[in-house]
Amino acid sequence: MADIIQLLPDSVANQIAAGEVIQRPASVIKELMENGLDAGATSITVIVKDAGKALIQVIDNGQGMSETDARMAFERHATSKISCADDLFALSSMGFRGEALASIAAIAFVELKTCKEGSELGTRLIVQGSEVKTQETISCPVGSNFLIKNLFFNVPARRKFLKSNTTELKHIITEFQRVVLTRPDVAFQFVTDGNTLYKLTIGSLRHRVTQMMGDKFNKSLVSVEAETGIVKITGFVGRPEYAKKTGGDQYFFVNNRFMKHAYFHKAVSLAFQDLLSSDSYPAYFIYFDIDPREIDINIHPTKTEIKFSDAPSVFTILRVTVKEALGKFNITPSLNFDAENVTEIPYLDKSKPVIHPSIDFDPSYNPFASENKPKNAGGTGKLSANTDFLSSSKKPIDNWEMLYAGIDKEADNIAATYATEQALFTENSTEKELPTEGANVLVHRKKYLVTSVTSGLMLVHIRRAHERILYEHFEGLEGQSGTTQQTLFPATLELSATDMVMFKELDSDLIKLGFDIREFGKTTVIINGYPPEFTDSEPSVLFLEILENYKTTRGDVASDYHEKLIRTMVKAASVNSRTNLQPEEVQDLLAKLFACKSPNFAPDGSKIIHILENNETDKLFAR
Repeated sequence: MADIIQLLPDSVANQIAAGEVIQRPASVIKELMENGLDAGATSITVIVKDAGKALIQVIDNGQGMSETDARMAFERHATSKISCADDLFALSSMGFRGEALASIAAIAFVELKTCKEGSELGTRLIVQGSEVKTQETISCPVGSNFLIKNLFFNVPARRKFLKSNTTELKHIITEFQRVVLTRPDVAFQFVTDGNTLYKLTIGSLRHRVTQMMGDKFNKSLVSVEAETGIVKITGFVGRPEYAKKTGGDQYFFVNNRFMKHAYFHKAVSLAFQDLLSSDSYPAYFIYFDIDPREIDINIHPTKTEIKFSDAPSVFTILRVTVKEALGKFNITPSLNFDAENVTEIPYLDKSKPVIHPSIDFDPSYNPFASENKPKNAGGTGKLSANTDFLSSSKKPIDNWEMLYAGIDKEADNIAATYATEQALFTENSTEKELPTEGANVLVHRKKYLVTSVTSGLMLVHIRRAHERILYEHFEGLEGQSGTTQQTLFPATLELSATDMVMFKELDSDLIKLGFDIREFGKTTVIINGYPPEFTDSEPSVLFLEILENYKTTRGDVASDYHEKLIRTMVKAASVNSRTNLQPEEVQDLLAKLFACKSPNFAPDGSKIIHILENNETDKLFAR
């Protein structure tokens, strides 16, 4: 029988490695930017076209490569970062596995122009599908210039699974942010389809965070700093009032390398305990400086998961440090001793004798004796005033009937209005149990409506009912434009680059649903109008709420794109809707709810209506 085990060709092995290292265009940019930083670059420019599918170009002014090094860089496991296994446990550089360039060259058309510092001439190298096509000497600036074209040209299955340009660009921006936030001492520029999205200058860490997240982000930052024998922690956390419904602005860095760490995220969450609701996420930019021998970064191909040798100690230090920072900057509640009307706390004067406080009371008073009347030992008259209602000589309040004047008439009007509205949706009430005709409707805790039906007692969740009504309204607008309520004074909003990309993704659909929002700069939008259903909402707050809610629903594969946006709008509107309803609003809400196709459940599947059956009520009072 013939042998069946054989060595894979280098080109195939590189394509397999590329499947682990290069997942999408963002992975290429991450690897090339990190190589530029390892080369000592002080300026890096990233240029992409068609979200990196057509072109990726990364230019740095680092130390460059010689002719031999340029050729060796594309060989698998060729690296200048390590020479023995022990070096893996003392890493201070970014890329070290020697697979990045080999993997990129295996699945794309790569052109490299590089010149070593001190050399008069550089090298131009063209590699396609792991095969070197051209190598020549040219004149070029010091540093490296990588040009990547037609990513996954020879792996069509991988290219087919790339997402839309908007989604891929968002991933690119995310990787770009993770790199630039580690090095405020390096200038960065990011250009997409001819538009400069970022132009970051050298400055402090706070300056870099503000450049990335917007000027408004600056006032939300609280400094975090601690230095121990185990780890040094620096960075910033966001104030609780600026927390969001999504966790996008949360970054951990260890030795200037981005990492994900759920355990340490829990430490930050505990520090914010009792300051935030469970569905809010604070922003943080936290940097760990630790001995490289105390961590292991070689446990994941993308090197975003890092293992700590003493994670529990770092956890405790992080939680205490963040908690201390929040307290130091008066984020946590504290006593205000400068405020007026603060009770004076007397101090003990040792020169004066201690006098026991005296208490006046009537030893003969018996509260169970009927002939005794309440007395007030303190002499303030409060006790007797509060117990006057026990005296049989107390006269009834005159004209007490006036308290209920008009209630019967108002109840009749409500019943008549409800009966009229009930008739409007009777034809749509198949398999829907409607409130009893003429039944009163009560509002309980500004959260539920309570009324009677034939089978028992009906409870309606107000917010979810509002969501169902709005959902079916906007769903019925598909294929036509919604009505727009113009604002008297347009609102201007500055967005982060990621949110701006998301806005462009939603732009056309928002217009169809009744919004009038236009671009007003690279990362600025202006709100001129919004749907009349959101009259009670602040336009800018509503728009930001829509963006945040869309982030949480965009991964729901059970919903198509248009439905996700509608769910987002409905959720934002329900949060800002008024729940202190007037009687007329109560009747209108019920009428619209039972006119819906599915009045029993909210768009997310949660229950709107619950009926407490008559027999269940009887059981509550059974002996």
